[in-house]
Amino acid sequence: MLLKDIYSKQFYNRISDVFETTIPSFKKASFLKKIFTPDFESKELKARMRHTSVVLHEFLPKDYKQTVSIFERSIQSFRENGIGEDGLAFMFLPDYVEHFGVDDYETSVRAIEFITQFVSCEFAVRPFLLRYEDKMMEQMLRWASHENHKVRRLASEGCRSRLPWAMAVPALKKDPAKILLVLEQLKNDPSEWVRRSVANSLNDIAKDHPQIVLDIAKKWSGIGKETDAIIKHGSRTLLKQGHVEILKHYGLDSKHILVDHFKIIRSKIKVGAYLEFSFDVTNKSRTKQKVRLEYAVYFQKQNGQLSKKVFKISEKDYAPKATEPVTRKQSFAPITTRKYYPGLHKLSIIVNGEEKAIGDFELA
Repeated sequence: MLLKDIYSKQFYNRISDVFETTIPSFKKASFLKKIFTPDFESKELKARMRHTSVVLHEFLPKDYKQTVSIFERSIQSFRENGIGEDGLAFMFLPDYVEHFGVDDYETSVRAIEFITQFVSCEFAVRPFLLRYEDKMMEQMLRWASHENHKVRRLASEGCRSRLPWAMAVPALKKDPAKILLVLEQLKNDPSEWVRRSVANSLNDIAKDHPQIVLDIAKKWSGIGKETDAIIKHGSRTLLKQGHVEILKHYGLDSKHILVDHFKIIRSKIKVGAYLEFSFDVTNKSRTKQKVRLEYAVYFQKQNGQLSKKVFKISEKDYAPKATEPVTRKQSFAPITTRKYYPGLHKLSIIVNGEEKAIGDFELA
């Protein structure tokens, strides 16, 4: 099943049965007819989501405040019927607020707060951040102390400087100071889901302001194991880049680590196959050494240049004088997020941020 097919006849039938009890002017047959237009099958996921909110708008009161009250009753009914909690298809509810509610800040903030406890609203807050940045970031700070962990997670996730698939908020990307106030408040949150969002936000910031994240790593280090995990996950881009200061922070020194017998098993493969490679890692030191082991694939681009992507293998301590053989496979099966181009590629072995060996292979 394609992801867009979560918007199915069964789904629309189920929500229509609820809306018949919560929307005074709702007519199920008319709603379904307007949903299933001749071009419905050709619509992708986000287009179907927006189509759902736009069609629903025709059956809702002109008074936006009344509509928000209807959403509250509808969500309660969805829960009572055991449908929709955290369901991706219900993203049409925050989409409605984003599309039709941006001119009514107060009502929409109230709507977002209760809707996000049913289905996440991190995308819906973006246009509000663009239009009402100061007010919205003050609201994010208030949400960061909310009793519900889904609202607290929204406080972090919604203001991420590089939130994937979301509307950009250039001011927050340029200066993340307001984001950092939210993250500071959430760094010890009891919910792992919230803490992971904090880490992802830090990782976003690291891509534009590495020194800020380096300073936070030093500031938060040792507060607790959960906070240490946030820092580590939030520093993953810097670690993959081999950033000298973050490597030093984690005691990752490659000087005494040897990589030899590096071999790409087959130097020519086809799309759909695996690239297999092997090598040995030796700790030449007389003391235990922490080793972060990665490999990088330099993918051929359409313009003939190479694009590097780093993949983690392991991170662990190596005993003095210990040698360990390593074998890995890299899949070249077709995926939606990457297009493969034939030609020369490269693969390198990275130890504690330093490339220790590199070889060529050809993709046919």
